[in-house]
Amino acid sequence: MSPILWKLLIFLLVAAAVFFGVRRIWRDWKGQFKAVDEARRARDLAERRRPDVIELKRNKDGVFRPGGDDGERH
Repeated sequence: MSPILWKLLIFLLVAAAVFFGVRRIWRDWKGQFKAVDEARRARDLAERRRPDVIELKRNKDGVFRPGGDDGERH
């Protein structure tokens, strides 16, 4: 084979190795981030069910207040 074909073959092999390596890293990170998000979501849902947590809702004036309070505060 001519030297140009060898260089081309080596370049393609290196490019393929980099591509598949980056792809694998991307998939691993993506899976790890999903696992962390699921764990965080489960923790948040469990925390919401606790009796000492107060749910705040946005009032007409845009201020967050406890959910059962519909009256205006001044």
